[in-house]
Amino acid sequence: MLTSSALVLMMTAPGLAMFYGGLVRKKNVLSVIMQCITLMGLMSVIWALYGYSLSFGGAAAWIGNDQYLLMRGVQATWDEATNASVIPLHDTLPIPMLTHMLFQGMFFIITPALICGAFAERMKFSAMVIFSILWGTIVYCPLCHWVWDGGILAYGSESAKTFSAGGALDFAGGTVVHISSGISALVCALVLGKRLGYGSQPMPPHNLTYTALGAGLLWVGWFGFNAGSALAADGIAASAFAATHFSAAAGALSWAGLEWIMRGKPTVLGASSGAVAGLVCITPAAGFVLPMPAIFMGALAGVVCCLACSLLKNKLGYDDSLDAFGVHGIGGTLGALLTGVFATRAVWDISLKGEKLGLLEGGPVLTAQAIATGVTWIMAAVVTLVLLKLIDWTIGLRVTENNERQGLDLTEHGEEGYIFL
Repeated sequence: MLTSSALVLMMTAPGLAMFYGGLVRKKNVLSVIMQCITLMGLMSVIWALYGYSLSFGGAAAWIGNDQYLLMRGVQATWDEATNASVIPLHDTLPIPMLTHMLFQGMFFIITPALICGAFAERMKFSAMVIFSILWGTIVYCPLCHWVWDGGILAYGSESAKTFSAGGALDFAGGTVVHISSGISALVCALVLGKRLGYGSQPMPPHNLTYTALGAGLLWVGWFGFNAGSALAADGIAASAFAATHFSAAAGALSWAGLEWIMRGKPTVLGASSGAVAGLVCITPAAGFVLPMPAIFMGALAGVVCCLACSLLKNKLGYDDSLDAFGVHGIGGTLGALLTGVFATRAVWDISLKGEKLGLLEGGPVLTAQAIATGVTWIMAAVVTLVLLKLIDWTIGLRVTENNERQGLDLTEHGEEGYIFL
């Protein structure tokens, strides 16, 4: 679990930092990397102070409580009666509370970092910091509690009876991480507006080598993300690992293959983006589906996300700078729904009663998956819109036109990514 935690942290930096950093223009590469590194520090501290408690404290249906505030009940304590150290253990898992807290905290870090791809090259650094704090508190923590701590969307939870269809399946973050960040990314892109010159001048990635290396690091880190979510070294973890790998592989092939058909040449960017799309799609399903259906899921994700990042984006005219919505919002939604089709008790009998899960084995969870997806879309979109409007009204969201033309590396951070003497 500790190794998985380290792998997930690696996904933010250097993984996502390189993936996103290569996609922007060279005058903005440091700004994107700085956002990722800052969020590694900022969200870690928030998680320790109150985020973990809001997400996993108590047994309420809607939000956690102060049970783990300031890491109370998570850190080791000294028992005067026994004259010995007491290491708090998880209630239902054979691991220390601190291990669970650290692992889940890495998800809290990367989720707002994914949103940064939508407003890259034009949002104030100060606005990004405030938005991430508020978004993590008001969007991520409740969603995490709803899905993973017995809340209103959790499978098998009494609270899930809020909806007649019952709870949804989300093994590693299809709703909590990818749909929430992807939908929020779309709202960010719409509220901030397009980059100067978008649509009238070329804005190609400045370093696809970075992007390809970042995609490789994300692929490896995702094994900690998905297989680690089994919270044990067992058959479910092995199946999740295999499903994750095959979905990524199929996604890389299908996206690049579609480019080959449509444009005459497969690209490194397409293969890299396709791998990430496959990884996103399999995230909610990894511990519930067999490895063979995962190949189909990844291949479909590569095609659907490719079309979303090209045809849909061009048709609607929004400027999602690095396609956070097209990959994470669309890919996460697709994965959540396909989980309701392919989930099988053969991989994980989560009910412990042999209850059928996915549509193909006659189970009912597809309806619950659709409800959870819809709830996440609405919640993330509405809260993100309100937060952005409040920040814009107070300190402003967007850098000045002059600063945007110069690049955020110099104007926001006083540095340059490339200095050739």
